[in-house]
Parts: sequence; C-alpha cells; structure tokens
Amino acid sequence: MPGLEVVGLVQSYGSRTIISGLTMRADAGVTALLGPNGAGKSTLLRTLATVTPPGGGELRLLGRKVDSEKDAREVRKRIGYLPQEFGYHPNFSVYEFIRYCAWLREVPDRTAHASTMTALERVGLADRRKSRMRELSGGMLRRAGIAQAIAGDVGLVLLDEPTVGLDPEQRLEFRELVRTLADTATVVLSTHLVEDVAAVCTRLHVITAGRIVFSGTPAELAANATPGTPGDTPLESGYIWALRSAAVSA
Repeated sequence: MPGLEVVGLVQSYGSRTIISGLTMRADAGVTALLGPNGAGKSTLLRTLATVTPPGGGELRLLGRKVDSEKDAREVRKRIGYLPQEFGYHPNFSVYEFIRYCAWLREVPDRTAHASTMTALERVGLADRRKSRMRELSGGMLRRAGIAQAIAGDVGLVLLDEPTVGLDPEQRLEFRELVRTLADTATVVLSTHLVEDVAAVCTRLHVITAGRIVFSGTPAELAANATPGTPGDTPLESGYIWALRSAAVSA
C-alpha cells in the first residue's frame, strides 16, 4: 500500500495557481521532491500534511481517502511534518516541546513519554532534553523539529528542507536517521540539494512551476545527463537537464 497517492491535485493562493493537475505517489522508502526555490514543493507538502485542504483533485494518505476535515483529523495522527519554519514556545524545554507535539498528534498518554524520549535519542538531543528551546543553536532547533515529526506511531513523514542549518557531520547523521525511518514509514522530503537525494532517496520527483517534470530513481535521472549540461555529478547534470527540458516544453 502506498503511503500517499495524489491525482490531479490543484492548489492556489488567491488568484495565483501554485499547483495544477499534479499526480504522484510515494511508496515505502524515501522519496524526494527535488526542485528550485518557488517550485511549489512547500505548498505540496503542506497539502500532504493536511495543513491546507486541496483546491481540487484526489488525495489518499496511508490508505485513506481524504475528502473531509474528519478524514484529515484521523490521518493526521500518523503524519509527522517538519515545515521549513516551525513555531515553538521559547521557554519550553526540548522535552516539553516534543511531548506537546506528541499530544497534538494524540499520541496516547501511556506511550507519550517513551515516544518522546525515543525521538530525542534518535536525533541526538536526549542530553539536551532539559534545555530551553531558546537556548538551542540553529542546527539543534532543526533536530528538535525532526524529533517532533517522528514522535509516536508515524506512518508518513514529511520533511521540508530538513538539512537547512545542519553542518556536514549533522547532515551525515540526518541521512542515517532517514534510512532508519524508512524501515517503518514512508518518508517524503523536499530539497534543492542534489547530494542529499543521491545519498538517501530510492525515488524522486523533479518539480518546477507546480508540476512534476520527471519521476524515477536517482540513477534514471543521472542517465539523462547530456554532454555540456552543467553539473559536478551525473545526477546534478540530469537534474539541470530535467529543468531545462521543462522550460523548453512549457
């Protein structure tokens, strides 16, 4: 069963159409949304996280068709979502923040503490659990954000630019964490960093101007690299090829 299926998704802000007729699916493993800033990746993730209801099309998450707010509330319990910017009370301890987010997702009281501690351990913040959120560095805040997204029985994890603010060593640790998450959940991450895709993703969708212009494996995208196309690796060149091909056909 796929973690998510989207058919003909439409999403607009006011009179501006951000996503038009987008169709995709994500199965077990790690799927990337790869695209430039402003491509519509964050809007798509907000929709998949049920933060913003679809403007049109069909949305199925964790095997459940989402047609109403009731559907959204039910499926939201098993969705972990890390937006690019997330809010928090600066006086909360790290533990209190994760525990509060678990409560919002309706993680049962009997498992909330264990779920919170497990999440903190997985992102390497267990020793900072008593620190105030305002005391954390940018990288630690990002790890706290990842922790709140994975606390509890999560079947779908949505990560928006998750490695922003992480140093090279932390990015390597994050990639290992994503690999372990994929053992029990469908993981979808948006990024514009090709190296993150190459390291952890089993499948990717290149998105630009609110539409998917390539779907396949990293190896399949790299195979489209053509002589003269910019890029330090075949995957980077394949990515540039996909964006340029989309611009020509638009």
